[in-house]
Amino acid sequence: MLDIEILGLKMKNPLILASGVVDMTPELLKRAHREGAGAVVTKSIGKEPRKGYENPTIVELPYGLINAMGLPNPGWEAFLEEFKGEKFDFPVIVSIFGGTPEEFAFLAEKLQEAADAFELNLSCPHAKGYGMEIGQDPNNVYEVVKAVKDVTDKPIIAKLTPNTNDITKLGLAAEKAGADAVSAINTLKAIAIDIYAKRPILSNKIGGYSGPGIKPIALRAVYDLARVLDIPIIGIGGITTWQDAVEFLLAGASALQIGTAVYLRGFSVFKEIAQGIENYLREEGFKSVHEIVGLALKV
Repeated sequence: MLDIEILGLKMKNPLILASGVVDMTPELLKRAHREGAGAVVTKSIGKEPRKGYENPTIVELPYGLINAMGLPNPGWEAFLEEFKGEKFDFPVIVSIFGGTPEEFAFLAEKLQEAADAFELNLSCPHAKGYGMEIGQDPNNVYEVVKAVKDVTDKPIIAKLTPNTNDITKLGLAAEKAGADAVSAINTLKAIAIDIYAKRPILSNKIGGYSGPGIKPIALRAVYDLARVLDIPIIGIGGITTWQDAVEFLLAGASALQIGTAVYLRGFSVFKEIAQGIENYLREEGFKSVHEIVGLALKV
């Protein structure tokens, strides 16, 4: 009932561990799958190792998180070494980031053996020279996706930023360049201030806001994208309950990524949400999760 196939990848359910949530070890990714995730996305990998920003890097709010990690990662060579010889019986989507189309293409070429698909991080809101600074321009999105498509046959997912006046322009650019899917949304640019220290809390000052507070914005982005794109959409943003998940499916998402809820509540959220979706489908008379994708677009 919950089994899906997206981008040629078979998953036991449409729920995917989002990038950057847990430490990137093969064992933790396998644990996420054992505890209910249909697929996983790795932390974003770059050409060179990055330590990320100094603490504090996360602010917990009653309605989500603001984080500015700074894209910490071991670099592509160390990542490849750690994952060499590992066997996964579920899809592993490798997230990559770069400052130019050529850097994205380089990483995709080098990391093909570790990836069932690539997610292009075109939307991190707090790393200077990367992510959102590239991904706000449809022309840049087009050039990055095209460069990666030229070097790999693996499916390509373009992760889009909500920090734009029209996310559909970004989605259409990705589709035109040959992206196999888009994921939406990444975090919103945000800040938190310590009223006693009288300064921003995060060491980077600006971070990315995620969690329940952004769900209506993410849902609207998925709905808008689903109205104009022919490629699948992976919904991300504040999915915490099975009801949230069903909303995204009805809005046109074919699969869903869960991040902040895992950070706050642990891997158990995958089984809880999957069971809730399955109960909903039975109660509403549906035989498959596919049957509800995009139903809200038809009214």
